[in-house]
Amino acid sequence: MGQIDKRLAELGITLPVPAKPVANYVGWVRTGNLVFTAGQVPLKDGKIEFQGKLGKDYTVEQGAEAARICAINVVAQLKDAVGGDLDRIKRIVKVVGFVNGVPDFADHPKVINGASDLLVEIFGDKGRHARSAVGSGSLPVNVAVEVEAVAEVE
Repeated sequence: MGQIDKRLAELGITLPVPAKPVANYVGWVRTGNLVFTAGQVPLKDGKIEFQGKLGKDYTVEQGAEAARICAINVVAQLKDAVGGDLDRIKRIVKVVGFVNGVPDFADHPKVINGASDLLVEIFGDKGRHARSAVGSGSLPVNVAVEVEAVAEVE
């Protein structure tokens, strides 16, 4: 068991089997020493959670929980990309979070903090990343949040 797997156990996080793509794309792509994940939605125990809009159906805190679930799914994709050894991740480079909010919703950064905070909890300083938090009029299957990431790997 590697250091990151031990950290996940300490945090009580069990990574799911990486979600299979639902269209003509793959869950992750490696080019050189970078891995790009596909956007991950709040899929938990095989069920989509948090369908609806921030500012109408969900609070900022609930949105942050949705982003946290998305980030767990990002880490599952990264684990697949590095052959199961998360210690091979040198750095989370970039995170992009999409927030399905009502037109005047403005707390996108607070929502995506759910993903960012989790990545730092798991990877420590290697989890600190550049980030974009983007508002969206809709997202696939009406999820409230979607998160993707780029990681540097060995």
